[in-house]
Amino acid sequence: MDLPQPLLRGRLIQRYKRFLADIELENGDIITAHCANPGAMTGLKDAGMPVWVSISDNPKRKLKHSWELCQVGEAMVGINTSHPNAIVAEAIESGKIPELAGYQTLKREVKYGQNSRIDILLSDPDKGLCYVEIKNVHLKRDNAIPGLAEFPDAVTKRGAKHLDEMADMVAQGHRAVMFYLIQRTDCAAFTLAADIDPHYAARFKTATARGVEAIAYDCAIDPSSVTVRNKLPVLPTS
Repeated sequence: MDLPQPLLRGRLIQRYKRFLADIELENGDIITAHCANPGAMTGLKDAGMPVWVSISDNPKRKLKHSWELCQVGEAMVGINTSHPNAIVAEAIESGKIPELAGYQTLKREVKYGQNSRIDILLSDPDKGLCYVEIKNVHLKRDNAIPGLAEFPDAVTKRGAKHLDEMADMVAQGHRAVMFYLIQRTDCAAFTLAADIDPHYAARFKTATARGVEAIAYDCAIDPSSVTVRNKLPVLPTS
C-alpha cells in the first residue's frame, strides 16, 4: 500500500491521550499529529525516536498531520492501525498470500455475527465463504525469544469477541482466518502475549481448536509504502 506523499520526517516529543503526538519536524516546526493507534505502543513512543507523518488536505480535519511510521534501531514500524485492512486486501488481490488465493470476490466490512463486521469476506462458488479478521501487530519485547512479535499489546475484549464469532462461522460450515499483520521489519515469529491478555489467549486456543486458522505475515516498510512481505511461524503460547 502506498503511503501519502510526501511524508515528513521528525522526532517524537511525546505521545499522549492515546490519539495525540507532539513531533518536531526536521525544519524545526513543532506539530501535534493524530495518532491512529489506541494500543499501549510499548517501545514505540520514546521521546527522540525518528518518526514520519503524512499531511491531509481535508479542511474539515482538526489535525492535518497523521503519525505513520517510526524507527526503532534499524527497524521500521508502521503505527497507523487504520491501514492493515487495505494492506492485506491489496496483498490478497495481488496473489501475495497463497493461503487466501483462489477466491472469486473480496468484500470489506461485511456484517456478520453479533453486530460485528468482518474485515474481509472472500467468496467463491467452489470454495465457499472465508471470513478474514485482521489484527495489527507491532509489539516486540525480546523477553525470551529475539525477534518475536506479539499480540495484543493491551487487553482487547473486542478481539476476544471476534475469536468467538469466527469460531461460530466455522461451525456453520465456513472458513475463518485470523490474519496477524506485523507492521515491523525486525521480526522472525509471532505468538500471543498471554501475560498481557490471558482471556484473549484462552479464547484463541478455544477458537483454533474449533477450526479457526491463524496466519502471520510481516511487512516491508519504508517512507513510500507498507506491503506484505514474508509469512512468519505462529508459535504456541506457554
